Amino acid sequence: MSSKPAKIIGILSIVAGLVMIVAGIVTWNVVTSQLKDERITVPADADKVMGMTVAGKKVEGPFTAFGQAEIIKKHALKASEGKTYAELGTDVNKAKADLEKATTDSDKQTAQAAIDKAQGQRNTVMNAAFLRSSLFSSVITYGVAALVVGLGLMFALLGYAFVSLKARPVE
Repeated sequence: MSSKPAKIIGILSIVAGLVMIVAGIVTWNVVTSQLKDERITVPADADKVMGMTVAGKKVEGPFTAFGQAEIIKKHALKASEGKTYAELGTDVNKAKADLEKATTDSDKQTAQAAIDKAQGQRNTVMNAAFLRSSLFSSVITYGVAALVVGLGLMFALLGYAFVSLKARPVE
């Protein structure tokens, strides 16, 4: 029995594995570089991420990016008095309805102030959601890069095993 097909598959697996390892490492480094370029420092009131302190650290990896995303949420909810983007939209619509019904200047001013406050909070929460999404994209990319490196290593090892097979004599 010939071991030639196993050797060919083994060589292809080793090459694919090495390409995957390089691609994963390059991806990891590109994301790290992009995060570093933003010069973000996680605020001091950030919670630990998986038991690791991220407060005061530069955002340069998956844990600090996750910690930054979480503290943005915390700060946005504080600024919006615990209300979500959708809830603030309801507040804006209610205040607009109140403005339409208002008959006195005082009522109109009160309703306009409520609109301005809710819309300002809503904009803050919306911007926070955009920033969080961007940071979570980085976290996901780190995970995929690590997965690709791991799979590349597995491909390379399996390829090595195939290349190392010896032909057995037919009995």
